Amino acid sequence: MNRNDFLADLQQKFSDLIARTPAADIERNAKAFLSQAFSRVDLITREEFDIQADLLAATRSRVRELEARLEALEGRIAALEQPQASGTQQN
Repeated sequence: MNRNDFLADLQQKFSDLIARTPAADIERNAKAFLSQAFSRVDLITREEFDIQADLLAATRSRVRELEARLEALEGRIAALEQPQASGTQQN
């Protein structure tokens, strides 16, 4: 048996030994418990969070654009109404 075969065999036997210990059962049980606990909590993935953050940023940008347009329109309306208001006061 050459050195590489010996090391591969030793690694395999060590992995088999660990798989049969209570530690492996504890690990499986802990993973199952955590999976069940996390499934009850309202969590999202990082990808979903990033998508929502991008949508929020785009929405905020759109709101700022619309606010600027509204402000400009209100300014135009005020400018149009101003001569009428001053003309009414002169009569």
